[in-house]
Amino acid sequence: MDIERKPTTGKINGQLWGSRARDWADIQEQTVSPVYHEVLKRAKVGNATNYLDVGCGSGMATHLASDLGATVSGIDASDELLTIAKERSQKANFNIGDLEVLPFDDDSFDVVTGFNSFQYAGNPVVALTEARRVTKPNGYVVIVTWGTPEGMEAASVVAALKPVLPAPPPGAPGPFALSDEAILRDFASSAGLRPISIFDVPSPWHYPDKATAIRGLGSSGVAARAISHSGEHAVNAAHAAAIAPFRQPDGSYRINSSFRCLLSLP
Repeated sequence: MDIERKPTTGKINGQLWGSRARDWADIQEQTVSPVYHEVLKRAKVGNATNYLDVGCGSGMATHLASDLGATVSGIDASDELLTIAKERSQKANFNIGDLEVLPFDDDSFDVVTGFNSFQYAGNPVVALTEARRVTKPNGYVVIVTWGTPEGMEAASVVAALKPVLPAPPPGAPGPFALSDEAILRDFASSAGLRPISIFDVPSPWHYPDKATAIRGLGSSGVAARAISHSGEHAVNAAHAAAIAPFRQPDGSYRINSSFRCLLSLP
């Protein structure tokens, strides 16, 4: 497969996503919990499973897999996030690096997952091809991305940062670049994977109050880039305006969100 290799993005992504690692782990990552649980169930992660999470971040998925009896590994670009992952799963094997060069042997894992990670590598198809390489012939590779933005409340919150972000480079994937089912299947096939099934998982965002919501939303790498470009006040204001319609009578916030998952074979 002849693929033009672009520069890797792990270093800059690691800096951005690690800037507010604790807020991400304590607040925002919790909103993805239903997705982690459903993917691990569908991929049959349990005792004797050798499991790898690519772009593992602060390690919630690896921690849940470990609780199910799996032997777990993870790789991420952020040392700050990996510090938290190691606290959560002290027996796990965590590595820092780029997704395009996985430090594992061929056919090492029963299940490899990427939760909103593959498409943000500098070379997404190369990263996904690496995931296929390290997966056993009868194993699973799971690609997780945003659900379709139409009708998703969280999409309006994601879009709120566009005015305060720098202009993206030509050809840069947007957050919903893989949400279309046909495009997602093509992405998997381009890396030599055989798509098996696609399923959507509702994963609503819950925050007890406005301050917690602003902290959680401001902890992503995308928010960090926006803060660097436009300042924290502008980013907080954009988020506050975006979440205002979702305030509940008790002062909490509930924002509907969903993720699209593709289960594939190597």
